[in-house]
Amino acid sequence: MSRKRISLPEPTVLDKAIGWISPETGVRRLKARAVMALYGGYNAARKDRRQTKYWQTSEGSANAVTLPDLPTLRDRSRDLIRNAPLAAGAVNTVVTNVVGTGLMVQSRIDRDVLQGVLGDKEEDFDAFERAAEREFRLWAESQNCDVSRTQNFVGLQDLVLRSTLESGDVFILKTFIERPMWPLGTALQVIEADRVCNPDGKVDMPFLSGGVELDIYGAPIAYHVLKAHPGDVMDKRSRESLRVSAYGRDGMRLMLHLFTRQRPGLVRGVPYMAPVIESLKQLDKYTEAEIMAAVISAMFTVFVKSEDPDGLSSMNEAPAGMPTGRDDDEFRLGSGAILDLMPYESIEIADPKRPNQAFDPFMQAILRQVGVALEIPFEILIKHFTASYSAAQAALVEAWKFFRSRRQWLACTFCQPVYEAVITEAVARGRLNAPGFFSDPLIRAAYLDTEWIGPPRGQIDQLKETNAARERVNLGISTLAEETAALTGGDWEQKHKQRAKERRMRVEDGLETGADSDATDPETQKMLDQPTD
Repeated sequence: MSRKRISLPEPTVLDKAIGWISPETGVRRLKARAVMALYGGYNAARKDRRQTKYWQTSEGSANAVTLPDLPTLRDRSRDLIRNAPLAAGAVNTVVTNVVGTGLMVQSRIDRDVLQGVLGDKEEDFDAFERAAEREFRLWAESQNCDVSRTQNFVGLQDLVLRSTLESGDVFILKTFIERPMWPLGTALQVIEADRVCNPDGKVDMPFLSGGVELDIYGAPIAYHVLKAHPGDVMDKRSRESLRVSAYGRDGMRLMLHLFTRQRPGLVRGVPYMAPVIESLKQLDKYTEAEIMAAVISAMFTVFVKSEDPDGLSSMNEAPAGMPTGRDDDEFRLGSGAILDLMPYESIEIADPKRPNQAFDPFMQAILRQVGVALEIPFEILIKHFTASYSAAQAALVEAWKFFRSRRQWLACTFCQPVYEAVITEAVARGRLNAPGFFSDPLIRAAYLDTEWIGPPRGQIDQLKETNAARERVNLGISTLAEETAALTGGDWEQKHKQRAKERRMRVEDGLETGADSDATDPETQKMLDQPTD
């Protein structure tokens, strides 16, 4: 092996002059320049500085440094979420804002591609979108969508997102179960991350890592799944694995693997809490210690101190010079109680100095760092809104960026593939009329194009939000459908039909005339026209 040649710096004119005047100083100067040449220009990469001298790092691949730690990370993440209020609150905040009451599908077929295939009129396209949404809603609102017949599709959305946050990843197996009086056989089985592992305890290899079997490009071929959770030690199936193909013969995905890839080549996900597990655990211990100290302080404990080498005098026997003995009742605190002490005895009161005035500022300082790692602003993380309107609005906007990205991720990796499977089965069974669906992938994709709408983000000032939405629509930079989804999370077409129905009924019943039914009353219009801060 050849050693890399390192070019040492040549002495400059200044170096030579300094060396002529003070040889010792010149040597130190050249030595410092040589060290800089050896270690580069970044202080963070130097190994001779006290700050980084003992900083041990790993040069392993994504799987090499991640997979061995995953079992411990999962266990500690789950323990925190079970027992630490801050960890549980962070996960609940993400799930509530991302899923909430559920992501609902709106069919948005590509009408340019389907022009002349499905029809030539807008009514034909609208009819198919309504039929597709109706078919999926029939499946999603029933517990038959779950193999265990326990949850509907909204409940499954909540479960898979929560499992991904807690464990780092989750697997969803698409199965087919024929049920009586039920038109569709597609059903989903949620598999916890622990059940996917290498069979027979095999070590990780280039084409089998973390229970995921890969091809030469790193794409999943199959997953090795234990028949029972490895924690069920009494169940013999927990030691038996089953190989599940990632794709079916028709090319459709059979096993969905939900995780966030943080490094190229990583095959398994890392728990959401991984960067802050240690910090949250230490905060949990600190909080428990402060609570215990406050409880002790509230008990107002009193100690009797004796300088007598024999200890406290007997309660029942009187020492020399004392007429009577003492019983336990004399040592109890009471209103106006007077306690006679023996010689050499005194009273001391336990004072743990609680509550600790520095507790809350310290907790807030650490939680700000935790919020940065979890992408949740401090105000949202601990539900603490005591600043100005602008600060609260900024925190909400910043948090919504994270929630919206997570919602988009959930829609793309879970909701959309499931929708495609259900609609494909409905077309194959003849429940939906989709000409050319199986003949061309482009036509099929045009039929399956969708938009997923979830619960709206919170509004601090609804009047300002509504006025802003109205201005965006008037300027032509937004649509009524977009603003309806953002403000209420609803479907504008459904609301439009309902409003038309309500208007027609009010006109027919004489409550308003057709000419002024859309007019706003003067008081409301005056309020809307007021300038906002």
